[in-house]
Amino acid sequence: MSGKLRPPRSGGHLGSGNALLVARGLPADVLRQASRRLELASLVAAAAYSFVLVLSNALHAAGWRPQPHLFLHNLIGVTLISVSMALFWLCRRGRLPPIRLLDLGLLYEVVVALGISLQDNLAPLSPDRPLDSVSWLCIWIVMFPLIVPAPPAKAFVASLAAASTWPVAFFVGQSLGHGHPAPHIVALNFLENYIAAVLALVSTVVVRHLGAGVQKAREMGSYELVEPLGHGGMGEVWRARHKMLARPAAIKLIRAESLGVQKGQRAERLLRRFEREAQATAALNSPHTIELYDFGVTAEGTFYYVMEILHGLDLETLVRQFGPVPAERAVHLLLQICDSLADAHHAGLVHRDIKPANIYACKKGLKHDFVKVLDFGLVKSTWAEADDEISNLTQEGAVPGTPGYIAPEVALGDGPVDGRADLYAVGCVAYWLLTGHRVFEGDSPMQVALQHVQRPPVPPSRRTELPIGDGLERAILSCLEKAPERRPADAEDLARRLSDCSPPACWGEQQARGWWEAHLPELAETVASPSAVTLVK
Repeated sequence: MSGKLRPPRSGGHLGSGNALLVARGLPADVLRQASRRLELASLVAAAAYSFVLVLSNALHAAGWRPQPHLFLHNLIGVTLISVSMALFWLCRRGRLPPIRLLDLGLLYEVVVALGISLQDNLAPLSPDRPLDSVSWLCIWIVMFPLIVPAPPAKAFVASLAAASTWPVAFFVGQSLGHGHPAPHIVALNFLENYIAAVLALVSTVVVRHLGAGVQKAREMGSYELVEPLGHGGMGEVWRARHKMLARPAAIKLIRAESLGVQKGQRAERLLRRFEREAQATAALNSPHTIELYDFGVTAEGTFYYVMEILHGLDLETLVRQFGPVPAERAVHLLLQICDSLADAHHAGLVHRDIKPANIYACKKGLKHDFVKVLDFGLVKSTWAEADDEISNLTQEGAVPGTPGYIAPEVALGDGPVDGRADLYAVGCVAYWLLTGHRVFEGDSPMQVALQHVQRPPVPPSRRTELPIGDGLERAILSCLEKAPERRPADAEDLARRLSDCSPPACWGEQQARGWWEAHLPELAETVASPSAVTLVK
């Protein structure tokens, strides 16, 4: 679960802009959605007025429905179309934060209301109008707060101003020589618009309370959710911010139901296991393990953990977009993976889902190609040991981990699993980095898992035109041994073997920076910023 996130088109102002959004009492992403609705509403209004303008002129020319004061009718229509398109352009441009766009939206409400009222009063009021009918102005006043949420006081003022455009337009119509309609007709048209303004206030209060409820529900300890970044099988990932600090973060939400567990004792056991392993993960010291800031369980039983946001791309995307990497770069990346795994294995944690999508090459400070390994211990929570009740939570026939990177002993499930299962997966990752191919491929996950158990791997040098040294190939194939005891003893042993490979060229910070400046300049020039191009899992 990864993706390339760009700054929001009309909501990229995450500094003081976010404080303004919070002041509205609604989450930032809700207001961004409201600004997009305002953009759509202005476009629809422009299209609708264009259609009505053409139709009314055609009917007038045919003599089927003469328009009194045709010039004024057309002038009002063209003005409303122009104002609507101007607002659409401002929304589309994305330069203004949502809070400012929505303030303009309230002004737009009044302008459109004035246009509707003026066009209603270009012709004399009909005494035959049914008392149970509703004017377009009433509909506009009641519906607009659902498009543009605002503080109740400000929204009520805008609704009253919109309702008051009808009396103004009525007196304009009287100045054009219209007769005096019956008092009950005037009273009906006056009163219904102010009733609509009161109903609009009710809509505003309801929307605000719903937004406040959403905001409260999105508070995770000292953090609050800002916008969604992605979702996957185990949960959702959100961009978040600390309530007191300026530090951005990513929050992953894991619901017991997403793992096939209903609320009850088993769900509580699973969440307790997540909590224990989150504590262990937070204690890891390797700089190449993603940093865990916080964790907890909400009142609804949703487990969450807060982690750093990564600025870079995962190794799956790296190879898919840019092709296999040279041997010296692969060794550079693999050594950092080994550092992370060595620290975790010493702490008694086995990852069990090492794969390119879980490993990120990042820009960290001034360093490039800085590796971060994600999801330590949390995957192990799903695939517990055989004597734990939680081990029965998987669906029948499911294979732990990812089939393309699964160790034979994990696929068979016939014994204890230790850190050497992670080393097998590291061999698969190295194979992917150097060749752009997985070690084994098949038509189904089960076929792939069986090949990991039964078939010997094709040496990577036979599946790529890039040079791979004999020492590096031996190190990779040693990781891919079927029997755990024939693999490197631990991650430190593998790191020594990789270091002894001595590729003919060296890959260091200078080479990494050059590659990033050539292929990812937007990240090479950016130091961790909330609005930077960001990839998270």
